[in-house]
Amino acid sequence: MSTQSHPKGLYLLFVTEMWERFSYYGMRAIFTLYMIKALLFDKAHASDIYGTYTGLVYLTPLVGGYIADRYWGNRRSILAGGVLMALGQFMLFFSGSLHETNVVAASWLLYGGLGMLIAGNGLFKPNISSMVGQLYAPGDKRVDSAFTIFYMGINAGSLFAPLVCGSLGDTGNPSDFKWGFMAAGCGMLLSLVIFSLFKNKYLVTPEGKPIGMAPKRHHESGEKVVHAPLTGIEKQRLAVILIVSAFVIFFWSAFEQAGASLTFFAEEQTNRNLLGYTVPASFFQSINPISVVLFAPIFAWIWTKLGNKGMEPSSPAKMALGLFFLAIGYLVIAFGVDGLAPGVKVSMLWLVSLYMLHTFGELSLSPIGLSLVVKLSPARFTSLMMGIWFLSNAAANKFAGTLSELYPDPAKPVPHFLGYAVNNLHDFFMLFVFMAGASSLILFALSSVLKKMMHGRQ
Repeated sequence: MSTQSHPKGLYLLFVTEMWERFSYYGMRAIFTLYMIKALLFDKAHASDIYGTYTGLVYLTPLVGGYIADRYWGNRRSILAGGVLMALGQFMLFFSGSLHETNVVAASWLLYGGLGMLIAGNGLFKPNISSMVGQLYAPGDKRVDSAFTIFYMGINAGSLFAPLVCGSLGDTGNPSDFKWGFMAAGCGMLLSLVIFSLFKNKYLVTPEGKPIGMAPKRHHESGEKVVHAPLTGIEKQRLAVILIVSAFVIFFWSAFEQAGASLTFFAEEQTNRNLLGYTVPASFFQSINPISVVLFAPIFAWIWTKLGNKGMEPSSPAKMALGLFFLAIGYLVIAFGVDGLAPGVKVSMLWLVSLYMLHTFGELSLSPIGLSLVVKLSPARFTSLMMGIWFLSNAAANKFAGTLSELYPDPAKPVPHFLGYAVNNLHDFFMLFVFMAGASSLILFALSSVLKKMMHGRQ
């Protein structure tokens, strides 16, 4: 993966996204813990709020992509979204400041802050991603590696976020959660400042023209600009995005247990003693981004080597492999907790192994999916299609919250999902093995058909 050959604008987007992701994942690392420890919500209610929030975070990019394509452009949308998200994080700070004296006000500030974060993310997320592709000429083969570099920026931010926000907020004292939210807000402000200072200098096409500007809605003659109708090939390519998006739902609904049920597991049934130090449960969410930063260059090298030999799998096949790695990760931890009695704690190596395998799955699926959207979408619909891509993440994250509510609690009745009884942790984790494994096999079977529908844009 050569980094020197890429435009400087890629690294500006890298750093901007890095600090925005620091903000998001820092907040996420302590979010459910704040609800159950400070606001005293039960785990099922906290999981429901978590799923609703993360689902809406990925739903609003559909609106944000439309606004950018039709009215504001990428740049203005990113700035507006960043301001809203910073305000949202500071509202969570004030919620954490009031939870002891006025829990009602603290709860309303929590919901208000979440609303700001949801709206801001809708404007920010699809537009920062679609700008990566605009830095390159059509057909440029560096786009896949560009998204891998960009994806490392995402994970660089999410690597440090749980460590910083967890150290400040997850101290054992519920009153300290507010400092984690404050750090997340400062990260968002830093993202905004960096983007504002350097956007005009570096966000340009290979010919030096600015990208991400508001679209011209009228010709010089005064006539309205009308989007050209889709061709048959364009329709088939867009269909591939929609089909693959449906499978992505099963990936992220299992992967995003990191912020809910897997955090409960780390808190309650993982031996977190390391050389006399008790590792905060929130710290485990850094394993995934650390692994991404370590292994992303290796995955990029593997795809390049296979490509040179004419053996590189198609994008849908890579994404099927991602689902397979996800299933194996849950199979490993299901084995580790088989027969485990409530209250008994297991080695943290089981959770570390799960997150490592999930990282392999993520690298096979997520940056490949972002690149696929850019490669298959007509330029006039790129931000909108990026929003539709994130729509699958919205459904997945809401589904993740629903599935997290199945986390077994000895004090409550046995939960069921479509007739499947979740009697213990082994049953809970095996549910994800079945779901991700079946999705992987079906997508593998469809990958050759989808490859033909892509018409050469692999």
